[in-house]
Amino acid sequence: MKQFLFLFVFALTTSFVQSQENLPTDYLTKEFHQGRREAFRNLMPANSAAVVFSYPERVFSKDVNYNYHANPDMYYLTGYKEPDAVLLLFKEPQGTEKYTEVLFVRERNAQKETWTGRRLGIEGAKSKLGFTKVYNGKDFNTFEIDFKKFDKIIYDNIPTDVEASKNIDNLYSLLQSFKTKAGIIAEDKASVDLFNNITNSLREIKTPEELVVMRKTVKLSCIAHNEVMKAVGPDMSENEADGIHAYVHRHYGAEGEGYPPIIGAGGNGCILHYNDNNATKIDNQLLLMDVGSEYHGYSADVTRTIPANGKFTEEQKAIYQIVYEAQEEVFKLCKEGTPIQDLNKRSKEVVAAGLIKLGIITDPKDARIYYPHGCSHFLGLDVHDKGNYMGTLKENMILTVEPGIYIPANSKCDKKWWNIGVRIEDDILMLKDSYENLSADSPRKWQDIEALAKQKSTFNDMKFPKI
Repeated sequence: MKQFLFLFVFALTTSFVQSQENLPTDYLTKEFHQGRREAFRNLMPANSAAVVFSYPERVFSKDVNYNYHANPDMYYLTGYKEPDAVLLLFKEPQGTEKYTEVLFVRERNAQKETWTGRRLGIEGAKSKLGFTKVYNGKDFNTFEIDFKKFDKIIYDNIPTDVEASKNIDNLYSLLQSFKTKAGIIAEDKASVDLFNNITNSLREIKTPEELVVMRKTVKLSCIAHNEVMKAVGPDMSENEADGIHAYVHRHYGAEGEGYPPIIGAGGNGCILHYNDNNATKIDNQLLLMDVGSEYHGYSADVTRTIPANGKFTEEQKAIYQIVYEAQEEVFKLCKEGTPIQDLNKRSKEVVAAGLIKLGIITDPKDARIYYPHGCSHFLGLDVHDKGNYMGTLKENMILTVEPGIYIPANSKCDKKWWNIGVRIEDDILMLKDSYENLSADSPRKWQDIEALAKQKSTFNDMKFPKI
């Protein structure tokens, strides 16, 4: 009887972990990932092998992990989103089977899947990801491959903080086995550089399939920004504004945010990567919101700076307008052929001239005191995506344009400017002779922001019990 119950429970468990309905239907296709592997292989030198590892899991608290985030390069090349995996790519066909790729995945385990979620396994990787040669991670130890026969082994930085484990199929074991097979004692910088050169070259240009996802993640981020513009008030907390963004993102199916949201009121907005988001009242200050959703692995990156009471003061408006004009000037350069470094250079020139005109600085070099960061970065699978920053703009690159001015309290200028922090950030798709502002759905002009602030938000009518 006990044996029957065990088999019955096991059958239920197995059935449960194998079935899931109502999943999104707009993930990138297996054909997309196959195409990316082929593009990677085309850039590999003769007689070479590439090795790509999954990211490790990270502990959140005691025996609870953070939500797992896949290695963007692994996801880009395979579509695989689980830990404890390794991908092998070969320039030339290998063995009698003439294979050019092998994927090692986390083994299926009905008991563990009941606790921590479904696993794709070997058959899932074949049917859903399009691989033909797939093994469980534990088989990597005995997989017959002589890495030493290749002229070049291409791999990314090997993580050094992966927890040692006796499990023969976890990431630590995969890394150790690779080092042994390849005879690696210390990382080969040339191998890592080559890996980055290839992935930079591929990922800086977005394919049509990627552009569909990027348009969606940016658009829903704009909707979230607009909703906060309508809902915000002096009594709102930074955390509440953060929560509106999160709700809107998830309403449209985003998995989360592409980076920790920056929701800074007043002086907090002058901290570039402020993410405490815990001021209980915004008061009659500017609210700087740097928040972008992550949709199916792709991140938006949109920043808007708004007055909590719906009206810019004259000082706030003056600083805001300099940042806006810097953006407008940089947009004029956004087309194929422009050196990427020119975007930052032009934004610095406009900000410096504006600050001099207001009497905040007298020397253009001092603009860096109030504008200490760059103007642009690549955007995609990472919020600071891969790409060649010393190159020129190319069609279908996506970069941010994000000038800013930050004047914290006790700055060496008239105190009427203190605690004004302004950043405006948009996600720009480069075209042949022009550009497309993917985040144009969220207003940038101060007049348009004030107009939107007069509209009512869905969130204005939400009432919760007091505690």
